[in-house]
Parts: sequence; C-alpha cells; structure tokens
Amino acid sequence: MITLIAMLLISIICVVPLAIRMNKDWEKSVILRLGRFHRLQDKGLYFIIPVIEAVYCVDTRTQVMDVPPQAIITSDSVTVEVDAVVFYKITDTEKAILNVEDWEDASVKLAQTTLRDVVGKSTLDILLTQKDKVGEAIKTRLDKDTDRWGIKIENVEIKDVQIPKELERAMAKEAEAIREKRARITKASGEFEASKKFRQASEELAKSPHSILLRQLQTWQEIGSEQNSLMIVIPSDIGKGQTLALAALGQAHLQQENKTSKK
Repeated sequence: MITLIAMLLISIICVVPLAIRMNKDWEKSVILRLGRFHRLQDKGLYFIIPVIEAVYCVDTRTQVMDVPPQAIITSDSVTVEVDAVVFYKITDTEKAILNVEDWEDASVKLAQTTLRDVVGKSTLDILLTQKDKVGEAIKTRLDKDTDRWGIKIENVEIKDVQIPKELERAMAKEAEAIREKRARITKASGEFEASKKFRQASEELAKSPHSILLRQLQTWQEIGSEQNSLMIVIPSDIGKGQTLALAALGQAHLQQENKTSKK
C-alpha cells in the first residue's frame, strides 16, 4: 500500500509540471487532443493532459520578414535586383497552425514570387520613383493569398533597387543634361525679363529728358560711395565740345599727312 501511494505521488510530481502551461500576453496556443483540434488558449495559466494533448504556441505580435534579393527583368527589359521587407501579423491562430505546414516559410516563398511578378510588370521609372505604389501592389496580392493562412500583411517596403553600372552612368548623364537644359532655360528667361524691364525703363526715361541726368547723378553717387574709387566729373557740354575739337584736330592732321606724302 505504501509503495502504491509512493508511486502515485511520484507520478503526480512528474506529471504536474508537464500539465502546467502559461502563455505570455502576446501568445496564443492551439491545443490538439488525440491529434484533433480541441480549443484555442489565450494568455495566462492553463492546464493540459500530458501525452493526450499537444500544444502549438504562436506569437501574435507584428513581425518582420526579409525577402531575399531577387534578380528581375522589368517590363522595359532592364535587369534589376530588388529586395523588400514585409510586416505581417497572425490574426487567426487556428488557420496558421491547421491550414499550412510552415506558415513562415510559406510566406517567404509567396513574397518572393509576388515580388517577382509585380516588379516584372512595372517599368524601371515606376520602380525607382513610385516604390510606395509597387509596395502597395505587393501588399494587396500577399494579403489576399495569406488570408487563408490567418496572416494579415500590414505593410511591404521596397528596401533597395540595384541597377547595372552602365545604366547608372547613362542615367547620370541624362540627369546632368536635364539640369543643364533647365539652367539654360532659366538664364534665357531671366535675360528675356531683363530686356523687357530695360525697354520699359527706356520708355519712361524718354518721357522726361531730365530723368536721365538724375540717373547719371545717382550713378556718380553710387560710385563715389566706394572708398577705393577716383572719379573725375566733366560737364556734358564741355565733354561734347572737346570731343568735336579732337575730331577736327584729327581730321586736319590726316589731311596734312596726305599732302606730305603726295610731295
């Protein structure tokens, strides 16, 4: 009798630790009894029947899955290497355990094929300039396919797009040419606007002859404000007379030289 009680106590001591289980706040468990689905267990402490019941625990937090780089040919026949990041969350623990053997590996393989399919239908320009739209298209496809596995795709981000070196140099030259074109157009537009302003200014100055003199005095004032400048002011009338006198003197000198040469 004592031996039977001792054996019973030893059995209880060995079995109780195997029967006590606990889920963390972000965990859910699927419990199978004799190989068949029995119940879902939420967070907290619970008990199972050892040997008869099996427990499969699942993390229900948002998880990150790296999609390995994929060599893909775009719709405009450019070979690129694309890698992405998928953010997903298990919303139905029962489906994740019962409907797919390895939901994580299956999700990676599905993400790879979906990435190749979506990028293959896009052009290089769209892939480089509209990564968010490409990621949204991949997310929609993945979310539809993983719904039967109880997985919710929250977001898909394109990490990097690698293109051939020759194409990079060609794109750099194209971008440089576009920037030079814009610079020339901007400069030409500035000159055009300046010419219109000069024409308007000349028309205004022509209406009042004294305004030219005022502008000249203002220019002298601006030049004189500089400490390292020397300015000699000659009246306009005197300058005109001196110019005419110098022209007449030069003409007389030329005539004298012509007479000397003839003799």
